[in-house]
Amino acid sequence: MLNLVLNARDAMPDGGRLLIETRNSIFPDSRGAPKGVPPGKMPAGEFMGLFISDTGTGMPPDVIAHAFDPFFTTKPTGEGTGLGLSMTYGFVQQSGGHVLLSSEKGQGTMVSIYLPRHLGTADGVGEVDGKTMPPHAEAGAVILLVEDEPAVRMVVVEVLSDLGYTVLEADNSQSGLRIVETRARIDLLLTDVGLPGGMNGRQVADAGRLLRPNLRVLFITGYAENAVIGNGHLETDMQVITKPFSLEVLATKVRTMIDSRKLNG
Repeated sequence: MLNLVLNARDAMPDGGRLLIETRNSIFPDSRGAPKGVPPGKMPAGEFMGLFISDTGTGMPPDVIAHAFDPFFTTKPTGEGTGLGLSMTYGFVQQSGGHVLLSSEKGQGTMVSIYLPRHLGTADGVGEVDGKTMPPHAEAGAVILLVEDEPAVRMVVVEVLSDLGYTVLEADNSQSGLRIVETRARIDLLLTDVGLPGGMNGRQVADAGRLLRPNLRVLFITGYAENAVIGNGHLETDMQVITKPFSLEVLATKVRTMIDSRKLNG
């Protein structure tokens, strides 16, 4: 919902109306599914509907056709990852629901999400599968996260904080570098590559290492790895994780890099 609300806000630079609605929907058979859902794609049953609409700039048909594609964005470089709608779409699909997008240029946009309603208690409440749990932080470990996309930053901070890390946040390259310049403990620099503020993530890392030669760096990128390497290779204790990635993979990579700091001194 946060992803969709942020998109709606950005689509109304001169103001407008944002409407968030919920309602129960019952589809007695697949033929009763909402208009726009392909036949057989939505099973009969009870659904919770979440509808977010705005009176913004809207989207032309060619943009609508690619709106759910990973990393597709109409925003300028550094102002959007193109992950918001694709993450929303993936979550809804994995949950057995469906998402519809309707928009008209100059008139606004509505995103309609239908999630299956579950009657009764959740299955397996309190059961934890240790094999799938991300590794927790070592005591006192601190991560500096430099990420300009609010929704992505919020999710990563929440996940890492839940695992026991202390997370320092920066939303652009300059504010990230200012934190590096302080005496704050930093066990890992976790930075997006495309950043506002005059420097990209690799430049922030290189500048940070002039001050902290042993700084470990994990880059997040939606581009080819070569775009991060730049000069032909990554330095020691620099690694890359490419979007899209699962939060479990991110947590494991973070813990592995911090553990290597401890083992290698």
